Parts: sequence; C-alpha cells; structure tokens
Amino acid sequence: MRWTIKPKPDSETLRKLAEKLEVGEPVAGLLVQRNITTFEEARKFFRPDLEDLHDPFLMKDMDRAVNRIEEAIENQENILVYGDYDVDGTSSVALMSSFLKFRYPNVATYIPDRYDEGYGISYKGIDFAADNDISLIIALDCGIKEIEKVAYAKEKGIDFIICDHHRPGKDIPDAVAVLDPKRSDCDYPYDELCGCGVGFKLIQAITRKNGENEEILLPYLDLVATAIAADIVPITGENRILAYHGMNVINVAPRKGLECLLGERKNINITDVVFIAAPRINAAGRMKHGQHAVNLLTEEDEITAKKLAQEIEEFNSERRNTDKLITEEAKKQIISLQEESRLTTVVFSENWHKGVIGIVASRLTETWYRPTLVFTKSGDKLAASARSVKGFDVYEALEGCKDHIEQFGGHKYAAGLTLLESEYENFKRKFEEVVSETIDRKLLTPEISIDAELSLKDITPKFYRILKQFGPFGPGNMSPVFLSRGLIDTGFGKCVGEDGKHLKCQVKQEDAGPAFEVIGFNLGEKLELIKNHKRFDAVYSLDENTWNGRTTIQLKLKDIMAAI
Repeated sequence: MRWTIKPKPDSETLRKLAEKLEVGEPVAGLLVQRNITTFEEARKFFRPDLEDLHDPFLMKDMDRAVNRIEEAIENQENILVYGDYDVDGTSSVALMSSFLKFRYPNVATYIPDRYDEGYGISYKGIDFAADNDISLIIALDCGIKEIEKVAYAKEKGIDFIICDHHRPGKDIPDAVAVLDPKRSDCDYPYDELCGCGVGFKLIQAITRKNGENEEILLPYLDLVATAIAADIVPITGENRILAYHGMNVINVAPRKGLECLLGERKNINITDVVFIAAPRINAAGRMKHGQHAVNLLTEEDEITAKKLAQEIEEFNSERRNTDKLITEEAKKQIISLQEESRLTTVVFSENWHKGVIGIVASRLTETWYRPTLVFTKSGDKLAASARSVKGFDVYEALEGCKDHIEQFGGHKYAAGLTLLESEYENFKRKFEEVVSETIDRKLLTPEISIDAELSLKDITPKFYRILKQFGPFGPGNMSPVFLSRGLIDTGFGKCVGEDGKHLKCQVKQEDAGPAFEVIGFNLGEKLELIKNHKRFDAVYSLDENTWNGRTTIQLKLKDIMAAI
C-alpha cells in the first residue's frame, strides 16, 4: 500500500473557518479539502437543499423531450420505458414508468435480456414496440451510441427520447431528444448524473412545466439515491443533494421493494445500499431477468413485494456461488499461464456466466491490482467486462484497441465490450501494449489517500457527530481517512474471524490518553507488528460498534506499519 497524505490546508483559511463554524481545526481542515471555505458553503454542504437543484431545462433537448411526451399523452399513444438491466437502468425504468403511469395508463416497460439481447437498445426491443403499436420509446441509462438502432426505429414510425449519462461517440443518434449532460454541445452545469439522475431531471421538467409542486417528486428520490450509490458516480453537486434527500426517503418512507431488501435495519446509510440492496437488484439481471427488479421496485403491495424480494434473494445466492467459482477458475488460469508479470489481466473461458464477469473482474483487480478484462462466449462473439485501478482510464485504453473491438462503452473505471473470437489474442496483445505505454507504474500499487493526521484525543463524540454529517459518502466525498502515529496495543491484540483473517485490538497513543477498540479486516497477518507493545502507525476511518446495547466509536483499520 502507498500512503499518501493530502496537503495540509492553509493555516489562516483553516483558522477563520473553524472560528466561523465554531468547530475544531480537524473538522475545518476536512471541509477546506472539499473546497468549502465559507459559512454559506458549509451550510449548503451540511444541509443540501432541493432548491439548489439546477433548472432541468438547461439540459440540451429537454424542452423537446417534454413536448414529445405531452404530445404522446394528448394523442393517447403507447409509450415504452426502456432501460439497462443493472441497478441504474432498472431504477430508472421504475422511476419513469411509475411517474408516467400516475398520470397516464398507456405505459409499458422493457428491460433487454442480458444473454439474448445484450447491453443497450436491441432490435428485438424495437420490434416488440412495433408489434405492440408503441410509437414512443424513452430509453434510460443507454442509447447514446445507438445510431443504427434509432434509425431502424424511425423507419418503423417509432420515436426515441434518450436519457443517458455515458460518453457519446463522434455522432449523436437521430432521436427526438437526446438528454446526456456529457454531450459536448450540452451546457448543463453538472455532468456527473447517473442514468436515473437524468431520468429524474426529465420528470422534474415535466412537473415544472405543468406548474406542479416539485414536492411530489420526493417519493422517487429513494430510487435516485439507490442508482447513485450503485453506479459509483461522484457524490458532489446535484448528486449529493439527490443522494442526501433520497437517503432520507429510504429511512423514513421507502418504497416496499427497497424496504423488503434492506430488512429491519435502522439508520440506513449509503454503504448499506451499496452492499445490501444493489447486489440483489443487480442479481435479477445477472441470473434471471432485469424485469424482476423493475417489478419489485414498482410493487406497492407489501405481501407481493416480500414474495418478489425472496425470489431476488435466491438469484443473489446463486450469483454469489457462481462468481466465487469463476473467480477461482480465473485465478488458476492467470497462475498457470504465468501472467503475473503482465501489467494487465485478460482471461477467457467460454463457459463462464456472462452475468457475473463484471464482479469477477473486480475481484481479480483487487488481487493483482491492474487493468482487468474477463471474457466469456456470448452467441457467436466474445463479451467482456473491464475494470480499472484508481487513476487509470480503461475506457481510453479500449479506444486505443478499437481496431480489434466490435462494440464498447462505459466509464473511466468500468466498461463492457464485444469482439470476434478470432480477434481475442490480437486484442489481448494490443491492450497490454496500450496500457504499458500509458500507465504510470505507481498506479499499480494500491493507494490509501489520507485526509489528515489525527491525535486520538481529537476523536470525541462531538467530532464523530459532525463527521457523520459529512455523508452520504462516495466518490468525490469519501469517508475521511486518518493517520495516527505511535499507537500501542493495550494487550488485547488478536486474530479473529475465519482462519484468523482479521485483526482486533485496543489502542492508546499515550498513557493518559483515550483508548479505542480497533478492527482491521483482512489484516490478521499484521499481528506481529503490534505484539509486545511495539509502537505502530495506523491508517483508519471511524466507525461505530454496538455491543450489548452499548455503542462506541471504533477505528476501522485500512493499513498499519511499524512506527518510524
């Protein structure tokens, strides 16, 4: 691990902000690192206000999208809400379809089959629309590169409205409206919305044009927060406002489907959504069909919702078993091919389940920490999921290999592609070449970015209360990470958990100072560093631990090393 400490903020700025907010300098420092230097900026950060959302009509083509939907309703046309099969896509479809159905009955939903149709808009989906007299398709979380398919739909008398957030290609599809804040000709002030976020801006625009109170949109924010969490978009700007209020909805009045997935938990945070709700919603599209997720997220009857959630739980169990098996097979393949010295990981088996190759790619990236692709057979072609390491743009790397690729799309850290099997070895060679030429070698060692050095005596209940208000956490606003030096185990240090994988201890920094419980997941092998009162430095985040009804602040270790 590379430990990187962020530069210490200017002391005068720090002092002034601490005085204005009546907080200690450790809190003020964390705010300055987030470019918050005034009382007003701090107020907006700690109390995100829906009034600060941007005017949806600033997004290019928004007026055209709203007008076309109103025209469809006025003419009693059939509307199809179409979306990708992951959390962002299914949440988007649930949001848009339930909003439209509240005011107009002729609305159907469509999620493509991951195996039969693949990612994005499909000819089969367009044919379904044509066969069912549907004249308007609203595509969410996909469509920005589907030039031929949008043209095919037009020939059949079907209009498209595209709500996407992926990077556009050279040309934009000839749709009635293409809403994508990443369009180079779009001046919308915030371009990091997820697909569901773009869908939300569309329903906000419809509401605003009709002069309706925008408070009617609050019940949809649990879906937007779920999509923001699962799609790992920055939790800054508009995303922070939407996630903050969406998490309030999840805690106070969530829709039945999310409530069934999250169970009896109290004080649900965005991490719960990422690790509990999102994998289960994704499992529907991975193992069966994404429509199951849409059905759950739009279901209003509690008994039916529980039944649907149980089905999805079974899909998720199957997914866990499958990805564990394939991960082991992929690791053996890498070792047997003696490819540990490469700067990239590219593996393939025609028998691997297409629904879990993205998860397997993530697990391999955790193990070898380099740009990774996992391929499997998909019809007469190969399909792959790509994952990257922090700081390296895998999408750009794929651009450099496009001569060997049939189709690709995605983000900086995650992408998907298809290619002909005959091009697999050529692609593998080219991908290694492109990465070797462009990656900074230090990016191949995992980095822990440390916000600040902290004394244990600074960790007070008030400090932790304020720290919790920095949430919801995510890219662009990660949970603060601290460094404390010269810690000593008070004598309780031991390995716990299966195979002693985890490290548990209690630490002090000085004899008279406070003692804190510590947990270090997957750090059991570092027990020797703390034995016999050896002094050590620790990097950690703060967490709460409840035991026998008593809640205390604990240190959640990220790494330790012998004190310098």
